[in-house]
Amino acid sequence: MPNPSPAPSPILSPVLFVSHGAPTFAVEPGEAGASLAALGQALPRPSAVVVISPHWRTRGGVRIGTSQAPATIHDFGGFPEALYRLQYPAPGQPALAAQIQSLLGAAGWPATPDPQRGLDHGAWVPLLHLLPAADVPVVQVSLPAPLTPADAVRFGQALRPLREQGVLIVASGSLTHNLYEFRGAAPGAAEYVVEFARWTAETLRRGQIGKLLAYRDLAPDAERAHPTDEHFLPLFIALGAAGEDYALRVLAGGVVHGVLAMDSYLFDSPQARTQRAQPAQQEVTA
Repeated sequence: MPNPSPAPSPILSPVLFVSHGAPTFAVEPGEAGASLAALGQALPRPSAVVVISPHWRTRGGVRIGTSQAPATIHDFGGFPEALYRLQYPAPGQPALAAQIQSLLGAAGWPATPDPQRGLDHGAWVPLLHLLPAADVPVVQVSLPAPLTPADAVRFGQALRPLREQGVLIVASGSLTHNLYEFRGAAPGAAEYVVEFARWTAETLRRGQIGKLLAYRDLAPDAERAHPTDEHFLPLFIALGAAGEDYALRVLAGGVVHGVLAMDSYLFDSPQARTQRAQPAQQEVTA
């Protein structure tokens, strides 16, 4: 009697770095919104979403949203009234939040629960396009400050085991984020924005993580693309959660307001992508 075949490895959930743009992204989806909507329809339904956004930064430790019904936070001003009427009523998942607290603590990141915290626009706006039914549980985790790119990778590594449970990790930020130029941006995409986006995608495709960690010295116009780095740090969290052996998919988003590159990146394990692409095979017994 032949030895039984080993059980197949679980298909890991992918990791998503998403450019969330300006709050108006919620009502002006454009190319980036269409890309996220198509992705949401193509991916297997996640068991939950864990989202990290630069609009919730905490010093002295990480905080984790534990509300069973996290509120939709409209953390912006001066925008059209329609934005303030939008809601994203996804449920929370306190049990998952407790597990995240344990994982982070074991990796040296002290974390505490926050039962009052809702979802800021860096979380709910992209999810509005990705999972519009708002029926998948969402847990938001704060972005610790201060944080270096290398620390952000380590932070993402602590969250990696969640992928084995079908949890979709969404690191929300912005591929470029120069708000000093936002209001006075000329029509069309600024050349430095296009070049920075091109460099980042090519560096990721080549798996040159060390080069990416030194982006402020090596990337074209890095200081102009990111005068401060909090909106780029989520990319490194995504890389840590993805691991070194990843299959990259670039979700085209174009450039809005002249200076906000809206591309997003999906990191999948190569074996997971292969298994998803293959039809299910019937089990054969001897």
